[in-house]
Amino acid sequence: MNRSLSPFDLQRESNLFQEELQQVQDSEAAVQPSQLRTSDPQWLLIDEGFTLAREHETESLFAIANGYVGNRGSLAEGSPLSAPATFVAGVFEQFDTPGSVPELMVLPDWTGVRIWINREPLSMQQGDVLEHRRILDFRRGILWREWRHRDPAGRITRVVAFRLASLPDRHLLLHSVSLTPENHNSVIRFESSMEADRAVSVLAPEWRARRDSARPNVLPLGLVVPGRDTTVAFGLTSQLLHSAPGAGCRTMRMDPGKIMEHCDIELEAGMQCHLHRIVSVFTSRDGGDPFKRSMDHLADVVPKGIDSAVWAHVSAWESRWKAADIEIEGDESLQRALRFAAYHLISAANPDDGRVSIGARTLSGPGYKGHVFWDTETYMLPFFIFTHPRAARALLEYRYHTLDAARNKALTSGFRGAMYPWESADTGDETTPKAVIAPNGEILKILNGEIEVHVTADIAFAIWQYWQNTGDDDFFLRYGAEIMLETARFWASRGTIENDGLYHIRHVIGPDEYHEDVDDDAYTNLMAAWNLRRGADTAKLLQEHWPERWQDLAAQLQLADAEVSEWQKLAAAMFIAFDSKTLLYEQFTGYFNKEPIDLKRYEPRSAAMDTILGHERIQETNIVKQADVVLATFLLWDELGADVAAANFRYYELRTGHGSSLSPSIHALIAARIGDNERAESYLKQAAEIDLGNNMGNAAAGVHAAALGGLWQAIVFGFAGFETHCDGLSLAPRLLPHWRRLSFPIEWRGRKLHISIEHESVQVDAAGTEPFQLRLEGGSEIIVTPGHEYVAERTESGWASWRMAHPSSKGDL
Repeated sequence: MNRSLSPFDLQRESNLFQEELQQVQDSEAAVQPSQLRTSDPQWLLIDEGFTLAREHETESLFAIANGYVGNRGSLAEGSPLSAPATFVAGVFEQFDTPGSVPELMVLPDWTGVRIWINREPLSMQQGDVLEHRRILDFRRGILWREWRHRDPAGRITRVVAFRLASLPDRHLLLHSVSLTPENHNSVIRFESSMEADRAVSVLAPEWRARRDSARPNVLPLGLVVPGRDTTVAFGLTSQLLHSAPGAGCRTMRMDPGKIMEHCDIELEAGMQCHLHRIVSVFTSRDGGDPFKRSMDHLADVVPKGIDSAVWAHVSAWESRWKAADIEIEGDESLQRALRFAAYHLISAANPDDGRVSIGARTLSGPGYKGHVFWDTETYMLPFFIFTHPRAARALLEYRYHTLDAARNKALTSGFRGAMYPWESADTGDETTPKAVIAPNGEILKILNGEIEVHVTADIAFAIWQYWQNTGDDDFFLRYGAEIMLETARFWASRGTIENDGLYHIRHVIGPDEYHEDVDDDAYTNLMAAWNLRRGADTAKLLQEHWPERWQDLAAQLQLADAEVSEWQKLAAAMFIAFDSKTLLYEQFTGYFNKEPIDLKRYEPRSAAMDTILGHERIQETNIVKQADVVLATFLLWDELGADVAAANFRYYELRTGHGSSLSPSIHALIAARIGDNERAESYLKQAAEIDLGNNMGNAAAGVHAAALGGLWQAIVFGFAGFETHCDGLSLAPRLLPHWRRLSFPIEWRGRKLHISIEHESVQVDAAGTEPFQLRLEGGSEIIVTPGHEYVAERTESGWASWRMAHPSSKGDL
């Protein structure tokens, strides 16, 4: 724990803060749902009623976050199956026990509020629930709850609450609860609390508190993270506003690891009261003393009132949606799924912190212990590259800040360069568990951390794509180039030139994790060869355009021209099992000899194929877990070609069991590109329902971030056929028959575009300064001058030539 400010010092600091704090007037208008909530149902996710068995899943779907802190959508008063949790990005704990790995720490739930009516708890388990719904407003990033309840005494009480994690002020959390007794006069008690079950430091019991519940009161709670030299500090204020005569009263209790506050008020039927709670959270990772920063933060926020913070948050979300919203006319369920996906992706990224990344389940649940996988770079990053480049850069900076750990992993594994971990946490060290218990109780050894090495090429690929599509030379020179060189160096040491004169990479796991310890996995070898070539390209670019940076890196890495030349040779010699007649890649050596399984015989099924057949048995079959060769043909589309992609899709699609949430979106994308509408629609529906339909059965652990990013890619890269090139952009639209229009914004190399596609026309509005080339499949090419609108129309013979319609109607987009 940071010892610079003791609990008693903190007590004095906070008392001074309370004395100086301006009183917020009782006349302040409470935020009303009718003013604040979006009315369009396609921006809302609504859970009507209450199903206890689905509570963990619902908590994930209705989570709020801002990239720094996240909170599950639990009921404020809890339930027998509630799993409330707060997560702060980068705050991992680790216990000193054999086999333990870092895991995202579950921090206290700051939303806990219980309500008492004349000393009787208001509970969904007692009396009758007349109305209950949770409403997640994607557009404004706010979780609402509406609850109307009749207790056993016949008293009807209405509760409306909302909570948010501020997007413009990422350390700020807000929770507001409004209560109206409809048919009774009662003493209402709000009991709010924060409790931690880890090592904790709190203020001394003699802490002085305001008893007047109408004025803000500050409650601090600090935690020491087990296994880390990290302190997390919460500061919480509460204020009770009401129209009742007289002031309410406040009492509090502070125990080690727990703070509790009671606010009591006597209300008559029809009166309304509002409990506003403002929470500030800082950690020692942020620099400075987290307690003091939290107190200073509240001193700035509280006097301005809750309305100011709410509307700043709403404005920030409006800005992000302007750059990210995909509109689909003609498919309401897909429209909602796309906004659900974008909402959770936006909520997961913090463009101001390059030392954290996005875990596989974001900050919405504890799945995979909060670890970072290739999911971020391969599935999520494109969304950020083209809608919020600052966030994309921060995610990639995380890989630079963990580069030394990747170097150390390569060294200890007997290789050179940088070997990135399969699972990563705060330090960048390998965090993959050594074993896991399968659903059937079998203990399985986990080899992914040792031999699922394609993640290293995936990271290099993402860095290159970011640089190519943003033109961010500063990032490339500071961070990206070094990673490109060190990852290429790794691949040059990972394989061997064998007697056939070819470069083989043996003992790996590809994306198809149903087959372990295979040789010459096609995906791995193709991506490794790509990484070797781009590593050599990086060296050449630096030498030609930034010679000083090249000299620095060459000296730092002890990198000679001969080593760089060797990378090109190894890439050319890479063993790739490709049949030029069938256009098929063999997924790995011996795959074509595996036992053929007809997956249709197992339909319908509710379990993954490895669960049905068992871990050992499935490895002897030709069942593929997820998009593998199919994924490679998408990533390397320009190099491999559409015919190769189509041939491999048709072959491997019949053999893929989709045992991963990462799979359906890529199949939808490829199917759309090759014009297979039936399969494209089927896989798109499957991808859209992974969380909303819980069709993987594990949404309780958090939303599936890679699937959300994959859904965005399926629409933009698949159905819109959007591609980027060195000199411009191209579109190859493939709308489904029932769609009337598909439109979306794109940011590319400093230009902002809005693309609108209908069956008979395509419209592009562009803003920026530099012209670029725009191509349309089978149609014309045009040099686009930003500030104008361009239209192409479909004719019987295909797309007609582009024409400039008029100055852009989108302004600065």
